[in-house]
Order: sequence, then structure tokens, then C-alpha cells
Amino acid sequence: MNSSDSQAKDVLLKSLMIAAWDEKTKETLMVPLWTKDMMVNEMFIMYHQTLMSMANTLSKSTGQDKLAGALRDYCEFFAQETKIIQSK
Repeated sequence: MNSSDSQAKDVLLKSLMIAAWDEKTKETLMVPLWTKDMMVNEMFIMYHQTLMSMANTLSKSTGQDKLAGALRDYCEFFAQETKIIQSK
């Protein structure tokens, strides 16, 4: 990914996930794209980071800290099960 007005160096993307909300059908439309080079462990890390980001957004945008906490708890379970972090 490269932008002429960006200070960042070139980035190699192995995955991109786009989600959109369809108000009429009340459904999330997903477009997940993966390269064949993305390793399963990398996918686990991406899912974990995405879910944690969603938990943070849920808390900040709705004030539903209890629900966001439950999602963070699941993220910890997910990370332990996939061995992307060590068990406590």
C-alpha cells in the first residue's frame, strides 16, 4: 500500500477485511480477502486484533462496558486457544 502524501514506508498486505452494514436487511456484508502467503498463525493474530478493536469501539461508542468486557474475555480465550499468547 502506498500513498503519495504518507510518511509511512511501503506496507505488504496479506489480508484485507471490509465490512458494511445493510440497513434494509439488517445484515453485515463482509468482503474478506486473503493471500495464499498468509500463515494460519498470522490469521489468528489478525482476528484477535480485530476483535479487540471491535471491543474497544463498542465500549467507546455505546458505553456498553460490560458487553465490551465480555468480548475482551473471549479474545483472551481465543488468544490462549490459538497459542498467540501464553496462558496466565
